Amino acid sequence: MSKVFITCALPYANGPTHLGHLRSTYIPADIYARYRRLRGDDVLFVCATDEHGTPIAVKAESEGLKPIEVATRYNEMIKRDLEECDISFDSFTRTTDDLHYEIAQNFFLKLYEKGYIYEKDIKQLYCNSCQRFLPDRYVEGICPHCGGEGARGDHCESCGRHLEPLQLEDPVCMVCGSEPVVRDSRHYFFRLSQFQDKLMEWIGESDMPSNVKNYALQWLREGLRDWILTRDMDWGVPVPLEGNDGKIIYVWGEAFLGYISSAAAWSRKTGKPWREYWDAGAVHFIGKDIIYHHAIFWPALLMAYGCRIPENIIAGEYLSLEGRKMSTSKNWVVWTSDFLERFHKDLLRYYLTVNAPLTRDTDFSWDDFQRRVNDELADVLGNFLHRTFSFTGRFFDGRVPEPSELTAEDEEFLNSIRRAPDTVGELLENFQFRDAMMSVIKLAKKGNKYFNDQEPWRAIKESPERASTCLHLCNLLAANLGKLLMPFMPSSAGRVLSIMNMEDEPWGFHELEAGRVIERARPLFSKIPDEVIEKEKSKLIKEEDSVSETVTIDDFAALDIRVGVIRSAERIEGSDKLLKLMIDVGEREMQVVAGLAEKYSPEDLLERKVTVLANLKPAKLFGVKSEGMVLATGESLNILDPGDAGIGERIM
Repeated sequence: MSKVFITCALPYANGPTHLGHLRSTYIPADIYARYRRLRGDDVLFVCATDEHGTPIAVKAESEGLKPIEVATRYNEMIKRDLEECDISFDSFTRTTDDLHYEIAQNFFLKLYEKGYIYEKDIKQLYCNSCQRFLPDRYVEGICPHCGGEGARGDHCESCGRHLEPLQLEDPVCMVCGSEPVVRDSRHYFFRLSQFQDKLMEWIGESDMPSNVKNYALQWLREGLRDWILTRDMDWGVPVPLEGNDGKIIYVWGEAFLGYISSAAAWSRKTGKPWREYWDAGAVHFIGKDIIYHHAIFWPALLMAYGCRIPENIIAGEYLSLEGRKMSTSKNWVVWTSDFLERFHKDLLRYYLTVNAPLTRDTDFSWDDFQRRVNDELADVLGNFLHRTFSFTGRFFDGRVPEPSELTAEDEEFLNSIRRAPDTVGELLENFQFRDAMMSVIKLAKKGNKYFNDQEPWRAIKESPERASTCLHLCNLLAANLGKLLMPFMPSSAGRVLSIMNMEDEPWGFHELEAGRVIERARPLFSKIPDEVIEKEKSKLIKEEDSVSETVTIDDFAALDIRVGVIRSAERIEGSDKLLKLMIDVGEREMQVVAGLAEKYSPEDLLERKVTVLANLKPAKLFGVKSEGMVLATGESLNILDPGDAGIGERIM
């Protein structure tokens, strides 16, 4: 029996969970944890709410509350969401627990004593009206790179560039609106740059998924800089050194330790040492937006401390909604609690697992959700199970019949059942959750075909022994489907096993004795009517693009829109969103800076035909000249395909 330490990224306690959180992190982690337990491994599966940082402090200030009150409100919502989705944590705690403070401060002190943390005076923005230094999220201004308004002190939403508060033009305090001044403040830095070579070696030799490895290597090739580890504010874990009142450990310097403090809390309850699980190998499940933190900063902190670094990091890509990026501020989102009010949790676990591999961005579509539930769960899986149980009750008095001598077709069907646990298990071992789930559905399809081919409704009259064999093997498949479904849809799997009067058993192929009582069963899955889906779609609030004024045909004629082909593409250093493209539009090549990097890699775009606005006034983005615009849809970034039009052809 192997030990394994499994974590989920700590949900931030400034809002409830939505479907994107579940898809990227919590459902795949739970599938893996449940599988490892069924395999007989000793699993410690932990998480906690991340409750410090400026967003919670800002929200609390705007609502006239204390930060702990805001964090507690959302901790309760998040915990309820995850419990109702059957996420099977062994420990779920909070980073505001006393034990977390103790562990985080001791960790900081040890790094300080070992010389990995040093002091340095830096310039920071200070608000005279509020009489305090302003952490990054307390400052707003104009981005110095793209000119975007409303850029925060840590990030520009317009161009994706990481910022420092002092870089902002025309900065203002987000609390009182006054203009801050610059003052000196002493802070503590972590010597991240010292771990450049060790991290490069570790990541290069690791078996981490390519989306994690490639992203981390991109940052490492650009070179690491030491990281500021403290903030001037009251909400957080205080710096445990004398003379540092009003300074806290930066949230990314202590939130990681929520994995450890949650495990330590579990140890206090159970008496089992959490360190044995960590040292056996930790697997982190996270979203793609925090790959940098988990693949670079966190392992560097562990190397400095002297701990074993994670065994693997599994990062789920983004989930959009009906072709558009999810936006909580615009209510373009499906909240977990709202979904569970109207649909069974296993429908959510199923759909978010099968609609795309975890390592690829995907979209939640209500129509596709309905199709998969109706076609795959109801018509395939549910239909096979219901027919098997109903025929057993009708023709064999609700008991599994004895099989007769097996034919070649029976043997082939039996062997497919026997092979299934190994096939599904191997896929789960490699974190291929979609393929694993679909292999179970394919097995149910095979069951339906076998059932139809054997025609037990006819065989019961003409050849009762053939009907007995058919129903014996179909019940055998049903029993094993119940076992195979357990990691993915534990509630539905439990219903199958209950109908068959079976207990939870270890992972693997399970025989089925004749005579076992099969209870009367209702259909496991119901089809979702069209009107239900239409109602859900109508709830989404679309913010239509407004047009301030109409344009004339002459205005449109002034636009030189042409068909081009991308001859070269490369990333623009420092931006997560922008690519530099050289586009052939027939009589010339033009350089275009396009905000496509969140969806397309440079390799994806080479020799791709695009539609280009070719007479746009040149401008500089990130210091790179851009002479035109690639036409694409809004937030989904789908490039407009010119089809068979020739290179250089003008669009009229």
